[in-house]
Amino acid sequence: MRFLRWFVRFPVVWFTIIVLVAVLTLDASGFVRTAKWIAIVYVSVVIVWTIVGMVRDVMRGHVGLDVLAVVAMIATIAVGEYVASLVIVLMLSGGEALEDYASRRAKRELTSLLDRSPQVAHVLVHPQADSDEVQDADAADVRVGDVLLVRPAEIVPVDGTLLSDDGSFDESSLTGESLPVSRSAGDEVLSGSVNGSRAVRIRALRRSADSQYQQIVELVKQAQEDRAPTVRLADRFAIPFTAVSLVIAGAAWAISGDPARFAEVLVLATPCPLLIAAPVAFLGGLSRAAKAGIIVKGGAVIEQLARVRSAAFDKTGTLTEGRPDLVAVEPAPGFDEEELLTLAASAEQYSSHVLADGIRRAAAGRGIHLLAAAEAHEVATNGVTAQIDGRTVVVGKPAYVASIAPDTERRSIREGEAAAYVAVDGRFAGTLVLADDPRPESRAVVSWLRDTGVERIAMLTGDAQATADAVARGVGITDVHAELLPPEKVHLAAQMRPRPVMMVGDGVNDAPVLAAADIGVAMGAKGSTAAGEAADAVVLKDSLVGIADAVSIGRHTLRVAYTAIWIGIALSIGLMLIATTGVIPAVAGALIQEGVDLATILYALRALTGPATGLVVPAAKPHERAAVDAV
Repeated sequence: MRFLRWFVRFPVVWFTIIVLVAVLTLDASGFVRTAKWIAIVYVSVVIVWTIVGMVRDVMRGHVGLDVLAVVAMIATIAVGEYVASLVIVLMLSGGEALEDYASRRAKRELTSLLDRSPQVAHVLVHPQADSDEVQDADAADVRVGDVLLVRPAEIVPVDGTLLSDDGSFDESSLTGESLPVSRSAGDEVLSGSVNGSRAVRIRALRRSADSQYQQIVELVKQAQEDRAPTVRLADRFAIPFTAVSLVIAGAAWAISGDPARFAEVLVLATPCPLLIAAPVAFLGGLSRAAKAGIIVKGGAVIEQLARVRSAAFDKTGTLTEGRPDLVAVEPAPGFDEEELLTLAASAEQYSSHVLADGIRRAAAGRGIHLLAAAEAHEVATNGVTAQIDGRTVVVGKPAYVASIAPDTERRSIREGEAAAYVAVDGRFAGTLVLADDPRPESRAVVSWLRDTGVERIAMLTGDAQATADAVARGVGITDVHAELLPPEKVHLAAQMRPRPVMMVGDGVNDAPVLAAADIGVAMGAKGSTAAGEAADAVVLKDSLVGIADAVSIGRHTLRVAYTAIWIGIALSIGLMLIATTGVIPAVAGALIQEGVDLATILYALRALTGPATGLVVPAAKPHERAAVDAV
């Protein structure tokens, strides 16, 4: 079935291969005349079809390598090099097939967004009663005013107003904020956010089509449709190279008076160095990028990466680790750090909160053995209480802990930090302070980009201004735009100069701007699948060094492609000038041209290897990771 799909999608490639095999077989069997006419008829059909397409392209203002390919096919047929003409057809159709494949893959960016779109809503049958009897309905059928039940860990289907007393929601895919947010009765809850550990009721505020998540989907669609098409690298050489070739061939004919001289010269002007060298170089760059853990969606993206002049970064999960790190353990009098962390981590074993795992990992990082609880229970969005080693341990928000330990002392924290408060046997035991620190490599990557020609570097984030400023200072960025919604990110990226602009992000909220930027790069190791699909390139390793690697590989690949093209052009023009004297027969010219092709291909393969970025990344600090409820 897969072979059939490929045959239907790229019929010219497969027909050309079949015809080429048949012609070579007939020629080897002595049926030279039959082989010749089969090739001539087939190539003639391709020429007519190509000319029709060329006329359409010219009417749209685009002239590419098809002009040179047609001239080359006609010339090879004219001098009897029918096998060479079939090879040109194969190169031309194969290149178009590769471009079509890359284009189709690049258009898959909406798949994950649509798959993740809320599909089902639980509509309460008797919203005025205490009963939670629900009737499932398509999210698209929810009407404004309907009361919905959102179960633990479910995606909110539509924008709504919270009716329950309180709730905790993970909005990281929408805003980029790594810490869950708390909402109280009457607050607005956004579609696409993930409910916490307790079921809540919301009243639909907007229809599904008008809600936040669907608007992000529409932004991605619009951004993809508005993106300008990229011109193939080799197309830029098509007109001048074709013109020079025709001038040389025409002059040879005029001076010698022999029309065969025209064909002899044009045989050496075949576009194979252009048709093959650049694609080989770009495929080499794509392969090298893949080995470095970077998936680049096509040669055009490689070229754009090489030319990038501005870069914009999301904050959470991109410049930062994307999860809070324990930065301070502050025990109250009568407790020490190890005791406080041991009791807190042991209690958090019984929490289903999204951040509880961080506390356990922080303890594990110190080699702390966790204690079992005789009894434990969690109060959703507030904290957890556990009976550990005969002691009652409470970990959670300050208000919740203060209700149990009146001597609780609130700690002053900065923007971007979170604090977990701990009480033991009704007595305040201390505070755990957390912050989402920059990646250890972020500053080095930003500095490398600036030192290697990226003129403008900015941060575009939905986080608070103070938090964004603090992280930006740490990584060396001065151009900071904070508290942005997805449409605002798209607008700012569109206004950035100089171009091309590279945008780096990881969340669903970044998908529109990744699709709208000249080059969208997604941090795919822990980031949103939607962001990865919307991006032009995906860094699979959990390191920002991949951004520098991608740009470096793009630049090296483009240099190799240009050099290979110029080698092919220089050799072809030199040989054409020699052919004007008549010393190179058509058959010999075709064989020599194959040598030119081989030389350019061998050089283009240098894109498979290249210099390293030379980026020196500082060693990561030994963080004690903990994750707790935000204040």
